[in-house]
Amino acid sequence: MNQPTQPQQPEGDVPDGQQADQSKWPRPQFETLIWRGVRLRCPRCGEGKLFEGFIRMPERCSNCNLRIQREAGFYLGSTYINYGVTAVLMTATFLFLRLFMNIPAKTMIWPLFGFCIIFPVLIFRQARAIWLALDCQFDQSILNEE
Repeated sequence: MNQPTQPQQPEGDVPDGQQADQSKWPRPQFETLIWRGVRLRCPRCGEGKLFEGFIRMPERCSNCNLRIQREAGFYLGSTYINYGVTAVLMTATFLFLRLFMNIPAKTMIWPLFGFCIIFPVLIFRQARAIWLALDCQFDQSILNEE
């Protein structure tokens, strides 16, 4: 009984339904991407700076040429990161000071209000960088674009 055999694929060919991983930029681990975001470095190469000053972002990474400037509204998602970190820290601080230090809520309201105004401004850049890193984690094609 002759069994039909699958045709041998020449070296370098990829079976249907599978993509060849011909990336010269392999996807870094999740922790590496986040750490690069915290350090304000390019998520692809880890070398290029993501900011030229406090707010201005370059069009592309100076080291690997990754497009940093995305479509309009792309970085709006970074406000979720900014808000989340601010809310968690403010809530944890309030609970710690209220429950363990027994400080009245009236005493804490204005300092915590000031924290909620100043802290998001201070982590604005990290929130944007982490948002870009998360985009690279979930859409791996970004790492291979020119």
